[in-house]
Amino acid sequence: MAQNPDAIFIGSGHNSLACACHLAARGWKVAIFEQNAEPGGAVKTGEYTLPGYRHDWGAMNLSLFAGSQFHQLHAAELARHGLAFAPTANPFASVFPDGRWLGISSDVALTTARIRGFSEADAEAWTGLTESFPSDAESILGVLGSPMNTRALGAVMGKTMWKRGTSGALDLARFLMTSPRAWLDQTFQDDRVKATFAAWGMHLDFAPDIAGGAVFPYLEAMAGQAFGMVLGQGGARTITDAMIGMIEARGGTVTCNAKVTNIEQAGGRAIGVVLADGSVVRAEKAVIANVSPSGLLKLTGGTGDARHERAMQTFQHAPGTVMIHLAMDQLPEWPAAELKRFAYVHMAPSMDQMARTYAQAKAGLLPDEPVIVCGQPTVVDPSRAPASKHVLWLQVRMAPGQIRGDAAGGITARNWQDAAEPFADRALDILERYAPGTRDRILGKHVVTPDMFEADNPNLVGGDQVCGSHHLHQHFINRPALGYADGTTPIRNLYHTGAAVWPGGGTGAGPGTLLARKLVGN
Repeated sequence: MAQNPDAIFIGSGHNSLACACHLAARGWKVAIFEQNAEPGGAVKTGEYTLPGYRHDWGAMNLSLFAGSQFHQLHAAELARHGLAFAPTANPFASVFPDGRWLGISSDVALTTARIRGFSEADAEAWTGLTESFPSDAESILGVLGSPMNTRALGAVMGKTMWKRGTSGALDLARFLMTSPRAWLDQTFQDDRVKATFAAWGMHLDFAPDIAGGAVFPYLEAMAGQAFGMVLGQGGARTITDAMIGMIEARGGTVTCNAKVTNIEQAGGRAIGVVLADGSVVRAEKAVIANVSPSGLLKLTGGTGDARHERAMQTFQHAPGTVMIHLAMDQLPEWPAAELKRFAYVHMAPSMDQMARTYAQAKAGLLPDEPVIVCGQPTVVDPSRAPASKHVLWLQVRMAPGQIRGDAAGGITARNWQDAAEPFADRALDILERYAPGTRDRILGKHVVTPDMFEADNPNLVGGDQVCGSHHLHQHFINRPALGYADGTTPIRNLYHTGAAVWPGGGTGAGPGTLLARKLVGN
């Protein structure tokens, strides 16, 4: 009779895989069950348009993974299993309706000169940020990478106070609660400079006026200059494949087409899972659910703690995303040829427009001018398309999970099956305004709507790619619920991981890594 695994994982997203890798490296026997035919959650790559054109389904930017605690711990082993990165010194730019643009590159002098082209005062402010970034980032990342418990936070704050003094620690706390607009208005003068950085807040559910969002535009801007950006060689799936290789080499298993329908319990503890085919798999030490909060309740039938159950029931999700994957004959003809060198080009011309887009999506309306993130991965990694051809990764932010209307008044459909093409056309119209002739270069197109994202991965409720808003009421010690930010649940031996758990979304594998280190003590 086969030995029961020490840990069973529900779902094969990158947090599950990272957690399983770390446990396996510490001697645990792990088993992962995935309901889909393909592992990886939102981190996968496929030929969604034409043969030979490889598109990232969801995540494209792997900078957080490359710089993560998990990667630092296991880099050599992951490399042996095929992990390969494609770095770029030109991470992102924003293009504006008048044809001007601003790009952030790892050449400090070049980036500063570009900002100086908009504002001398802003260039001076950027220089100050550049000089203070190493020490400021250490404090910020110390919080964002720390377990959310009293002991760990006390240690982080103690270290911060020792280095920066009481006023410095209080400044850090204030900054972590500041909205993007407030910080950008206090730091820069030119509206286009502000918009360039504010666009990053829209990646993580932080419109310009949402408290707690300033840290993300700050970190992405400064880290982009300091480190560039990292994509996956051949596609983001490289991290998924490498982690699976590591797990299997250490005796673990990853089983696809295996939906977990129930978490089996006895005496107030989780003891295993029931699969859709009726089979039962028992766990010796832990059942780890990489699911949305509502999904956790479905699998358990309730956690036995009224406060925890209420938090799971009322957990709030961010607006959805529409992805448009394009196979291209050529890159877009941007207003400046230099824009063809950047991994991301944002079309988000002002903070006011971003705020309006977010408000419309939250109200259930199709935004009249959504924010467009144009990923150009073949600029960094030509292997993703046939010779001289390209792929574009268009992320349309924001989009309502349930359509109640159209802010522009032109789309009458109230379901995504009928609204997909006209809304995608709206996004492509925006791209065409900035880069005329782009439509003529499209060889193949695949549109992924919010309901398609959720059907593929139930964690992406309403197409929410970060599995839950990161607003202050459900971030830090409140993610996903007060007292449970460390991945524990009211049911013994049942643990919760994934983007719904602190430190939240992104490819950094923080939730999975922190949980694994908690379980094994290192």
